[in-house]
Amino acid sequence: MAIRLDVSNFIARAAGTGPGGGIAAAEFEGAAARFGQAHAALRAQHAAGILGFLDLPANAALLRQVTDFADARGSRYRDVVVLGIGGSALGPIAMRTALRAPGWNALPDGSRDGWPRLHVLDNVDPRTIAALLDTLDLRQALFIVTSKSGGTAETMSQFLVVHEQLARVHGSRMTDHLAFVTDPEKGALRAIARREGIPAFDVPSNVGGRFSVLSPVGTLPAALVGIDVAQLLAGAGDMALRCAGGELRTNPAGVFAVLQWLADTRHGLKVQVLMPYRDALRDMAAWFVQLWAESLGKRRPDGTHVGPTPLPALGATDQHSQVQLFMEGPPDKTVVFLAAGRGEGDVTIPRAYGDIAELAYLGGHTLGELLDAERCATAGALARAGRPNATITLDAIDPWHVGALMMLFEIATIYAGDLYGVNPLDQPGVELGKQFTFAMLGRPGSDAARREWDRMPAPDPRWQL
Repeated sequence: MAIRLDVSNFIARAAGTGPGGGIAAAEFEGAAARFGQAHAALRAQHAAGILGFLDLPANAALLRQVTDFADARGSRYRDVVVLGIGGSALGPIAMRTALRAPGWNALPDGSRDGWPRLHVLDNVDPRTIAALLDTLDLRQALFIVTSKSGGTAETMSQFLVVHEQLARVHGSRMTDHLAFVTDPEKGALRAIARREGIPAFDVPSNVGGRFSVLSPVGTLPAALVGIDVAQLLAGAGDMALRCAGGELRTNPAGVFAVLQWLADTRHGLKVQVLMPYRDALRDMAAWFVQLWAESLGKRRPDGTHVGPTPLPALGATDQHSQVQLFMEGPPDKTVVFLAAGRGEGDVTIPRAYGDIAELAYLGGHTLGELLDAERCATAGALARAGRPNATITLDAIDPWHVGALMMLFEIATIYAGDLYGVNPLDQPGVELGKQFTFAMLGRPGSDAARREWDRMPAPDPRWQL
């Protein structure tokens, strides 16, 4: 079991002579001292109790909390519904896509081996929420309300809608159909859990939302649909050990972070593409986009603005759309491919129409072989055009490797935060919008935001079509 990072096509000598080029080997090696500082900063923050996500793989109490609940009550439910947004939703979606069968929720009960469906309501679009609630049998549904603060407007609105429907169907027994994932001590969800006896699972106070996928935020819904969360955490723990050393060349998260930082800040490659070549990993790209964008896109104390723009893509689908841009558009991008061992279930392409050259060469190969060939060809073509790219390969798409991949990206994000000179754990850029929302909806304590909103200029009729 292993995850391998190949950055050959990221280095200038391998990246061709076209526009954009690559990172010179000497330039990369010259960043070792700067990485040493980032590594020391991570170690110091971890020792100070700030980076709690690094401790999740070894947290036996949290694992037991989740598995005991799933073992005791999981078989009661036909549907599990996560109410959340951002990191509370993207992680469970990525795990479901990667680690359950394709089209999991559409499969008949027998094809899921008795495990429930997993739905994730990651927005407050009324049409979507009403449609799902109309299709569920609320007598066999569990709703997991995920909000560390217990005050996320979108999630708590979802909860209030669901709460009313559950009360109508179950009365006082509706608590059997609710579970909360929230802060261990504070917030509205923790208070409600104590008052009404609703099971509540802890997001450690030093684990931020977008770094919480290996806490009950991700492990509870995963366990309830039959994913081996112990293996998920084991893979994450193994990757944390691989990334613990201070030598750049042997630290996968360090290599990833340093190359992307150099590409952005010294070569103008500000768009950073993550392109899985397996459908099972497609939602991993969306999870990564939030992690990378919200952590690194910041205004620094000196007033300068920094941060790359992550972009999701999917191979081979996007070879017929975005790759044209990656090849011949502005030389402002890096591409990281996600590859995986083929495992079971490959499909052989039949030998038919052997007299037609456009078809005959395909016969006898497999679809997995074709997909891998297309990935290798795209990587080579990009390198030939001077477009830096790298490949992360998972030996298999299973809980161990998915946990390891998520930990790799999380640690790389912390390193990158130090390299950019920003705090990767906060998100001040979204706070004003939240405060304006609270003000418009009349949340207590929002008077200052309401006054600021009222001072905003009204829309100009001259520019309304």
